Amino acid sequence: MERATAPLDATRAVGRLGDGGPWIGFGYRAGACRMVLGTADGVLDSGADADLTLALAIAHFAGALEGGPPDFEATQSDLSALVSHLVRAEVDPVRRALLGEAMDAIDDGLAGDAVAEKLEAARSPRIDSVDAVELLSMKAREMVAGA
Repeated sequence: MERATAPLDATRAVGRLGDGGPWIGFGYRAGACRMVLGTADGVLDSGADADLTLALAIAHFAGALEGGPPDFEATQSDLSALVSHLVRAEVDPVRRALLGEAMDAIDDGLAGDAVAEKLEAARSPRIDSVDAVELLSMKAREMVAGA
């Protein structure tokens, strides 16, 4: 985790890691996406690469997490903007096209599992074997340990 130099913008919750566990989500600082972890002691944030950002969106659309705090709950529009952020930053044309398809699926209102499948297709080959929720859980543990 880096020391915060500016406040987070547009913080949104994707869900909770387990029943009553911390909530996870995303926000932006200086145009960069950040993973956000809401604990009883406050909010932590850390840099989020494309795979971690994808894991947040996949977990949401797969319905793999418990509900997060309603005041921060991510909307379809928030998640479309999150994936759009990934599309703009992606340099690999194949992955950018896959992300574009996922963004279109979100904007078209396709079922969550269909969107999750399209997002899964855009994951890096090196990360496929790690379930999206497990990746988020590992990162959350790192964030808490580093706090």
